[in-house]
Amino acid sequence: SDEQMLRAVLKGQEYLHSFGVTAWQDALVGDYPESRDPGPYYRAADEAGLLTGRVRGALWLERGKTIADQIDSLVARREQYASGRFSPTAVKIMQDGVPENFTAAMSEPYVDPCGHSHGDGLSFFDREDLIDAVKVLDAAGFQIHFHAIGDRAIRDCLDAVAAARAANVYADNRHHMAHLQFLNPNDISRFAHLGIAANLQMLWACDDEQMAELVTPFVGDRHAWQYPFRSLQASGARLAAGSDWSVSTPDPWAAIHVAVNRIPPEHPTDRAEAFLPEQRLDLAAAISAYTSGSAWVNHLDHLVGTIEVGKEADLVVVDRNPFTIKPDELSQTQVLQTFVAGRRVFAAED
Repeated sequence: SDEQMLRAVLKGQEYLHSFGVTAWQDALVGDYPESRDPGPYYRAADEAGLLTGRVRGALWLERGKTIADQIDSLVARREQYASGRFSPTAVKIMQDGVPENFTAAMSEPYVDPCGHSHGDGLSFFDREDLIDAVKVLDAAGFQIHFHAIGDRAIRDCLDAVAAARAANVYADNRHHMAHLQFLNPNDISRFAHLGIAANLQMLWACDDEQMAELVTPFVGDRHAWQYPFRSLQASGARLAAGSDWSVSTPDPWAAIHVAVNRIPPEHPTDRAEAFLPEQRLDLAAAISAYTSGSAWVNHLDHLVGTIEVGKEADLVVVDRNPFTIKPDELSQTQVLQTFVAGRRVFAAED
């Protein structure tokens, strides 16, 4: 019901605030199988004065339809849903699947240890259709939030943005690409060149059971391409960070723990092997990706993301100084209080 949907939006907000999250991008605004469009309920929450988080909505680009069939509706909903703290000015393009079921789009096939091919994954949008869509959306002033995991998907999305840059007058749309699991080293420098932010899900960059059983045996030498956070940073790419909640926990400290250690939070660092340790981020870079980097992606950097005179007081109080504890204790960090524009929206004792 409408009442249940509004309650769900507010419950999600409460949960995110408990982890110190004051702003987020909802990457699934629109009608999706087995899911109702949350856009009208974000607007209702804002109009009722109940939306304390700062939310950017990414409208879902439907598969099987051309961009010409969808652009008018996307523009209309951008205006219809917008209200105060809710800005539905992005479009989500899910270009591929995930490697665990061989649907992440790869340039070469998945091959099992016996030499049997499992295909090269799925591209949900044909390359030319993707390029057409990105050019139209970019010209219409939309930010594009890409889901791209396999190296073929990543390259196709980069090529689409390059085509839009060539075709359109440059606008500060702040396109970003999420996940970036298998990033061909030859494409790393293109993020800075094209002005695309690397939206990192840091929690996934570790050799957990899922990685060891469902990914590593099927990707061969491409194993070394995974989650190249340090290489992206060194190339000058802008780093942002997000959780992909509800796929993963929204706890930033669990993700920061992995970014710094490349070891799952639940594994002791003295007994676990780091996953591609040369791709670790230092603590300051990991925190910056979650704060100033994500504020930039969400067009909020003039308001929040750093602590400085003139900005609004979106602040989080935690139970320890992350710069003085051991790196393997980062995931134990607990949020005590969360403030949005100086107003307390969460307290652990409540």
